[in-house]
Amino acid sequence: MKLNITVHGVSYEVDVEILDDDQGYQSALPMMPNVPDYQSPLPSAPSVPRPAAKRKQVMTNSSGSITSPIAGIVLEIKCAVGNAVKEGDIVMILEAMKMKTSIAAPVDGTVKAIPVSKGDNIREGEILVEFE
Repeated sequence: MKLNITVHGVSYEVDVEILDDDQGYQSALPMMPNVPDYQSPLPSAPSVPRPAAKRKQVMTNSSGSITSPIAGIVLEIKCAVGNAVKEGDIVMILEAMKMKTSIAAPVDGTVKAIPVSKGDNIREGEILVEFE
């Protein structure tokens, strides 16, 4: 019997001969005792609940300022001193390890001071924006 078989995009024509039970050949590798059958299912690992992913929140303090949740670089400042901002408005974008993090205003208010500049390297916990 001839079969066409394709392996990794290459087609092969194969001659297959069907043998009777008494015409077969013994396997070149003898069966080894105490070796697990590879077709048997593996024991399942015990189910362990995953911890909830912690999402870093923009930190605010009692003086009405936003502190950086990460160390990184100030990529963009989206507000100016004197601007009125609403809760959720993006006031700054930081970059750390090629990932951008948007910093949103936690409350409605007016921007009192921005003690950092575009391109500054900042530490976690450093004040980014102060509000009135």
